[in-house]
Amino acid sequence: MRPCSVLALLSGSLALALLLVTLSTDYWITSVSPKHQAHSGLWHPDEDSVKDFIQATRVFAILAALAGLLSISCLILFITPFLRNSSFSSLASLVFCITAFVAALFCMVAMAVYTGERWKEPDHPQIQTSFAWSFYMGWISVFLFLITGVLSLVVHWGAPHPSYETFSA
Repeated sequence: MRPCSVLALLSGSLALALLLVTLSTDYWITSVSPKHQAHSGLWHPDEDSVKDFIQATRVFAILAALAGLLSISCLILFITPFLRNSSFSSLASLVFCITAFVAALFCMVAMAVYTGERWKEPDHPQIQTSFAWSFYMGWISVFLFLITGVLSLVVHWGAPHPSYETFSA
């Protein structure tokens, strides 16, 4: 169970780091024309012209980052030796398990909304538009959060669960 905890912490931390980089950079989409090249992300200087799907992507990506942070925090509390045999340890492993999957779900919704809306936009004949590295890092973080969720299930099933005797003593 200890290797699963370490792997879950590693994959969760990597997923959170990738998601934070994805949120903070502006290389989600690139456009190349014969004379110019441009890139764009989720954060625009003129907030009045931001489309609704970008707002939705922002909200779900931020919620995914918060859920991922809570998940990693609970795993760190679960791994901490002086909390190992308490009823708090069982609760921390359960919260870690749930929030890892919630982070994966929120991140997947954010990326799916952005992908679907960008895919539907009409093409300009002289401008080539493609997804960039920040976008792909967002999708990688979805899969890493899913891996973290699966590993967290293994950790939770192997965690010591409190019995009635521990509460009555």
